[in-house]
Order: sequence, then structure tokens, then C-alpha cells
Amino acid sequence: MCGGEGTRLESPREKPLYPIAGTAMIDRVLSALGGSRVETVYAAVSPNAPETRTHLEGRDGVRTIETAGDGYVADLVAVLERPALDPPILTVAADLPLLEATVVDRILAAHGDGCGSRTVCVPAALKRRLGVSIDSRLAPDDHLAPTGVNVVGTTDDSPSMTDVSYDPRLAVNVNRREDARLAADRLRTGDGEGR
Repeated sequence: MCGGEGTRLESPREKPLYPIAGTAMIDRVLSALGGSRVETVYAAVSPNAPETRTHLEGRDGVRTIETAGDGYVADLVAVLERPALDPPILTVAADLPLLEATVVDRILAAHGDGCGSRTVCVPAALKRRLGVSIDSRLAPDDHLAPTGVNVVGTTDDSPSMTDVSYDPRLAVNVNRREDARLAADRLRTGDGEGR
């Protein structure tokens, strides 16, 4: 999911192209996906991020899907309605610059052969401890914050799961400049790894 403008970052760059320690966030996420057991990568782009689309077009192993740019949830629904995409589908936000292949593979292994969907969350307390912004929660008073990583299964009667992770690599979503600074610091010090 990489169709965001990045207005909260207060940057002239589109959010997916915002550099963290010299590398665009989308490139960091694509590197994690490329090193994982993910078979095919689709990048959901929108009119809000034309430079991101250009950056991704023609890139080996990445296919772009145009969305309306009506927001994360609306664009995700539009992607999932595409007939060519068969579940399970791993969805990843482009604002997770600490994401690594081992984290992706761990999420896929937890899903296993299950048919239901999984929402990966972190405790809001972890985000506060790390000093990063909390822009959404599962429910207004909930203690869990979605990470932007989900596994969307079939739409049958299989249960949906909420997986709670304490891994800082999933807790650092870059939505503001301070989030970007903290992510870059964690990459420089090697403090992005989970425990």
C-alpha cells in the first residue's frame, strides 16, 4: 500500500519515497518482501503519489495496481476486489522502514494454511515507549494499534485473528518527521530488531 501523499510528514516528497537513513521507505519495504517467502509483489499506487508509481514501474518483481487514493482502507478494499488476486494476501503499508524479511516470514508462518484473516497489531504502550506516533487503534479506547500488516484470507466463515507483536520493527510506522528521525536512529544503532 503506497499511495499516500505524506501530508503529516510535512515534506515535498511523497510518503513512500520519503528517505529513512538515505533509502526511500518503499524500497526498504520491498527489500524485506524480496528477501521473504512472498511470491508476488503488487504495489497499490494512487493519483496522490505519481512519483511513487514512476519509481516502481518497470521494477523487477513489482506490479503496480492503480487505486483511487481515497484512503488506506478504501484503497485496500479496491485492491482486494481484483479478481486476479487470490487469498491469502499479505498487505503491507509502505511506512514500515524497519520491516525485515524474517518478520514477514514469521507473520506468514503464523497464518499457516488458515483461511481466516489476520490483523497484526502492537501494544500502544510499545509505540509510546519507542516515542513514535499512534495514529489509529483497533477501537477508540483499545490498547492495540494496527501495524499496517495484514493477511487477508478467504471470505468464508473462517475466523479473523488479531496477532499482537512486541517487535519494534512493526511498531515504527513513519507518519511524522519525528517518526522518521526515530526510525533512522534505530537503523543506525541496529536497535530496530525484535526481542
